Amino acid sequence: MMLRLSVLMTVLCLPCLNGQAMESIPSTPVLKNPHETLSLSCRGSGFNFGSYGMHWIRQPAGKGLEWFGTILSDASRTEYIASVQGRIEITKDDSNRMTYLRLSNLKPEDSAVYYCATNTQWFLI
Repeated sequence: MMLRLSVLMTVLCLPCLNGQAMESIPSTPVLKNPHETLSLSCRGSGFNFGSYGMHWIRQPAGKGLEWFGTILSDASRTEYIASVQGRIEITKDDSNRMTYLRLSNLKPEDSAVYYCATNTQWFLI
């Protein structure tokens, strides 16, 4: 029996104020088989896209949110959690206000709702 992975892409902007927005592409659920590659895109608007890092977060069914990767504002560095290391690439294109996620060799545990997010302020505690 072939297991299919369900991926729903939504977006989150932390915080999205004053007309700031994130748009998912595609905006409909995606079904993938194990070992396939998932490619998602997210477009930002209403803020200086090049000044902010982008984050990718997911939420498996019945579980909490899981941050799993980020790219710095200048795209000089990415950080990923161990479970996706070697299978993930996050990039961004400031001129088109886009961030991209590529997750290869999909596993059943990759089935989730996926979110792209940005933050407009950092607080040091």
